[in-house]
Amino acid sequence: MPSRRAKPTSSDVAAAAGVSRSAVSFAFNNPQRISVATRERILGVAQQLGYAPSTLGRMLQAGTTGSIGVLLPQRLARVLENPYYSRFLMGAGQICDQEGYTLLLTPPLQDSVLRAIPYAAVDGFIVCGLEKDRGEVAELERRGIPFVLIDSDRHEGAPSVEVDDRGGAREVTRHVLELGHRRLAVLSIGAEREALARGSYGPIARRLAGIGDALDEVGLSLAGVRLAEVPVTRADGYRAARELMAAGEPPTAILALSDVLAYGAVDALQELSVDVPGDVSVTGFDDLAESAWFRPRLTTVRQPIVTKGRMAADFLVSAIRGEAQHPHQTLGTSLIIRDSTAKAP
Repeated sequence: MPSRRAKPTSSDVAAAAGVSRSAVSFAFNNPQRISVATRERILGVAQQLGYAPSTLGRMLQAGTTGSIGVLLPQRLARVLENPYYSRFLMGAGQICDQEGYTLLLTPPLQDSVLRAIPYAAVDGFIVCGLEKDRGEVAELERRGIPFVLIDSDRHEGAPSVEVDDRGGAREVTRHVLELGHRRLAVLSIGAEREALARGSYGPIARRLAGIGDALDEVGLSLAGVRLAEVPVTRADGYRAARELMAAGEPPTAILALSDVLAYGAVDALQELSVDVPGDVSVTGFDDLAESAWFRPRLTTVRQPIVTKGRMAADFLVSAIRGEAQHPHQTLGTSLIIRDSTAKAP
């Protein structure tokens, strides 16, 4: 018997139960290989000794972790500030619960998404917000790790899920233009004007393209629109809106490319005693739960965030199991008109 301070091993259990080490392994991993009586004896001895099999060892033996990774494009603290991700992870979590997987969030390691990949013990990745030509995608392919791309272009080597960002942005811009607004400003996420110019079509670049489509229809150009490119937090939306209103000829409408940025913009405008929507209309994108009771209630573009997360996890589970690959899926959006937009003053 081992000492009271020593951690019991499978050999200790085997000796105490009068069986082989293989029988101990079978008792925990393949109970059908031994009799019910033998398994019960082994488990009883293991409980008396305080023995539990190594989770890592079982994973290595099985060649699987039972976990799905969500490869995030930003640091964890920044991601958790954005309610969008809680909705997305809710959908992914529903499939994980259903299929018996755990969900592991994998943010950049030392500011590198690429460095984070080898340290994540997962069976596959949901890749959020990275273009298909990024090095991380090539690394996943090199390692043979199943993955699903979210909000990216089609990729022959993996399933992908996106929403109609361009169409949604086009519709909300048309709405603002139909109200008579011509002095527009856009709160974008990250430096996307350059990405759009070089033909990169991530979700934010697609939204900018949709705004450009609507402007073209009335003889205007995206190049003439004031664009503030900021991180996606409420505080960033607040700061950007204050700067826009301090400049000459402030906008009569602010198109925020996320609801979170729109909330911050409204905070700033109300602090400056600017009426929303009487003086300045504000729109968002996402239709987060808060947008329906925010004051004024936010006009925005609804995307099916929970459905997107659920579909991503479902596609990944199929890929992990070697089942038929799902095709690229584009989910629809819809314009939700509420109280934060009105006719141009």
